[in-house]
Amino acid sequence: MFSGLASRRRFSDLSEQEVLALAISSEEDDARIYRTYAERLRAQYPASAAVFEGMAAEEDEHRRRLIERHQARFGEVIPLIRREHVAGYYTRKPIWLTANLSLEKIRGEAEAMERDAARFYILAAQRTQDAETRILLGDLAAAEQGHEKKAEELEAANLTTDAKDEEDRAAYRQFILTWVQPGLAGLMDGSVSTLAPIFATAFATQNSHTTLLVGLASAVGAGISMGFTEAAHDDGVISGRGSPLKRGLASGIMTAVGGLGHALPYLIPDFWTATIVAMMVVFVELWAIAWIQNKYMETPFLRAVMQVVVGGALVFLAGTLIGGG
Repeated sequence: MFSGLASRRRFSDLSEQEVLALAISSEEDDARIYRTYAERLRAQYPASAAVFEGMAAEEDEHRRRLIERHQARFGEVIPLIRREHVAGYYTRKPIWLTANLSLEKIRGEAEAMERDAARFYILAAQRTQDAETRILLGDLAAAEQGHEKKAEELEAANLTTDAKDEEDRAAYRQFILTWVQPGLAGLMDGSVSTLAPIFATAFATQNSHTTLLVGLASAVGAGISMGFTEAAHDDGVISGRGSPLKRGLASGIMTAVGGLGHALPYLIPDFWTATIVAMMVVFVELWAIAWIQNKYMETPFLRAVMQVVVGGALVFLAGTLIGGG
């Protein structure tokens, strides 16, 4: 790690030729990033893909102009110098870290790329005392600012209001399919299916500690089971439901949360106090599920109440009857 840091050069130590070479390699990298974004978005968000294709073309044009300037001043051989060779130089995230970003996140990454580059060149130009280097860095800063303006023009030309609304709806639908739907299914399963064993144990033993152990086992076991089931039964390729890992995490975590909600009150030593608190938590959980169904799944509220609250009440009743018997 320290050897890597020690091998980096300070920006102030670079020659004008090396600064120009660094700008050329940076433009090449950014063009590749934009084309990667375009390729990943093309099938689902064609208008945004066109925007990124246009931005990549702009990076290519600036790279061409920079190469021509290098040829005129320094000749044909361009020194090999990249961002990672310069201490303090702005960096880009590895492209594989952006593989699962949402459309809005990708747009934000692109805007940050242009801002970072422009800001760096402006600050670098202010620090240098060499007139020629100051002019060079100022030109690069102006070029990066021009990129940002051009990106806005490309977005206006390719991403109309209707197209943007349509892509935003598609992105929202993907969020529902990947996170909300499996998370809601897990919360329903964890909240409802654990009611019977927890309250059966509660009324059979009337012991907070025993009920807590059964509740923890039920919630954690159900969370693991639901998580693996959600991740394994659909890889998301055909259904378009997104990453199985994300869906598995959403389902597993929310299942465990749903069960733990009415198990943790049995940390209270007094059995009847713990049971009353647990019943109140169950009431809140079931109404929360109904609200989520209404808000995100567009289920009519009364139908959601009938499905969740009435169903949960029946499971709760079964548990209390079995435990009491």
